[in-house]
Amino acid sequence: MSGELTESVIKGIIRKVGLECAAQGQTLSETLVAFMVRAVVLDPRNDFNMDQILTEKDVQDLIQLCVTRLLDTTNPSLSTIKMQVYFDMNYANRAELLREQQRILEGKLAPVVRDITDNCPHVQEEIEKVYQNIVSYALLSSGLGSPTDIEAVREVTAALQSVFPQTEMTAFISLNKKDKEQQLKDLAMLVTGIRLYNKECGKGGRSIDDLPAVLNEAIPSATQTVDEGLNTCHMLAHKYTALLESMQEDPHRYMQLSSFKLKEALFNVRQYEAFLCILLSDAITSAQEVETLSVQFTATMMRLKNTVQDKSSIDSQEVFPLFLELSKLWTSFQDEMLLLSFLTSMTSNLQQFLEIQSQLFPEELLTSLLEGMTVKSDEERIRETMGTRVNVSDFKNQEWLFPETTDNFDQLLIQYHSFCAHAIGVKGLTLPGNPAIGILKHKAKYYVFSSKEAAYTFAQDPDKFIQLNVEKAKEYAELIQLLELHHHFEHLFPHAQARTADQCLMKPTAKCDSSTQTDTHILPPTIVRSYEWNEWELRRKAIKLANLRRKLTHAMQTDLSHMKRENFTQVYLPKDVGTQTKRDNSSNVPRPQIFLKGLRGQSSPATHMVKVDLTRAVDET
Repeated sequence: MSGELTESVIKGIIRKVGLECAAQGQTLSETLVAFMVRAVVLDPRNDFNMDQILTEKDVQDLIQLCVTRLLDTTNPSLSTIKMQVYFDMNYANRAELLREQQRILEGKLAPVVRDITDNCPHVQEEIEKVYQNIVSYALLSSGLGSPTDIEAVREVTAALQSVFPQTEMTAFISLNKKDKEQQLKDLAMLVTGIRLYNKECGKGGRSIDDLPAVLNEAIPSATQTVDEGLNTCHMLAHKYTALLESMQEDPHRYMQLSSFKLKEALFNVRQYEAFLCILLSDAITSAQEVETLSVQFTATMMRLKNTVQDKSSIDSQEVFPLFLELSKLWTSFQDEMLLLSFLTSMTSNLQQFLEIQSQLFPEELLTSLLEGMTVKSDEERIRETMGTRVNVSDFKNQEWLFPETTDNFDQLLIQYHSFCAHAIGVKGLTLPGNPAIGILKHKAKYYVFSSKEAAYTFAQDPDKFIQLNVEKAKEYAELIQLLELHHHFEHLFPHAQARTADQCLMKPTAKCDSSTQTDTHILPPTIVRSYEWNEWELRRKAIKLANLRRKLTHAMQTDLSHMKRENFTQVYLPKDVGTQTKRDNSSNVPRPQIFLKGLRGQSSPATHMVKVDLTRAVDET
């Protein structure tokens, strides 16, 4: 089929089906029509031979079947496929949604950024205009107010002037485009942080909502809505499963219930349940993220208050990082608001695909059909089989995994969305699998079962039952998405032929041929060539080194060899050695001071000399 159904034929069929549905009052997306074409071709009950070229009659029959199924609003299968297409085309995880929002915001701000970064004004009026554009950019990028709100504009202007007065515009204009853009982002974050601080201090910020309080109130409400939807799904799935089991056990019940589309209804609620579980997981992640952000925001605001207090002047290196941190945290709050709005919208829009349940199976009808029957929940079914498990010795060539013997047991990727691998193809039921019975590993894939008997039956010939599941998915095309069986149908509809530009349901696993080449030895060798493990060899080397210390190296140089080669002489370098042989000492004795008087004579003929000794005694020194 993949060879015969060329891209042009597929597009032609899709276009004709879409036009026919539109003519009858149903405008459908091209993605939905393409998926329905695929479902009709795969269904073996329609007798489209996959190995033959479609004749004109085959094409007309295909178009008519597709139109009939697309206009049958009483079929739960159509609601399930619509739900799958809607979710696949609209759902995005946290990273994708925030990345798309950032792209949209940058697109809106691009004209303002160009006006600021591309202009090099020289006149004062032009400089003031650029400054006003910076104010607008700071206000728009923060999302805290509208440019038409005069009070918000005044707050932003005052905050900007406190960190970036107009006198610094000359230096800003001289920067290159990249540096201007970076400084614009930093200024916008600083202004946002200052406004948040002023709001906390009661000095403005009336246009700023209390996002932490709003989120703390809205997230539990959204989670409760999803929980209520899940409870409704669970009750319906349990009731439909009980009815389907009774049909297989009692022929009379089969005749009574065969006209109801119970399997399609069961697959519808199971798919709705799967999507709600994804949304609930995102809501729980948001709640945890908001709790962490609230703690960080409160702590940062307290540090900022302690830093600022009542000071008239503050070092910018102390407060600017805190303002930037406040701005980042507030942006994360805004992201959580966006995510919460998205989850709420998805939850609300998914409800329309479950409305067919109340139309086909009103509460009174279900109650009458279930009269005298026991309805088991998924939890009860799992509890009934908790005491049983597979005996590994009964299987020689099969590998079974159990919680106590397998690392990361809870993180294994179970096939068929964790439904029983045996019940799908044999009974057409989506029974919950119990991993405690044992997980079968077959061809690098993991399968769970609803009972020990189902596990033994499946393990006898896994490929046979896997093919039965694929055949069941051909009959009920919604199982391809529910049980994640896309890889079984890639060869039938190549990606280029079966997929439109915006269609994601038929996207196959990306594959490519690749090769790599690495150096033989990337790192330098670390082998120590001198290493010896033999202690006798080490002794021999030690003795050799000891003898070398007693040797001398001689060299001589002749006139003929002068300036022709280098010569070296190995000697032991002289050591500086000192010896102390004596000690210098000294003593201090009195200096003699003797004076003589009368040596020059006097008027008398006789000379009288007087000797005066002023030398101090030894014991006085």
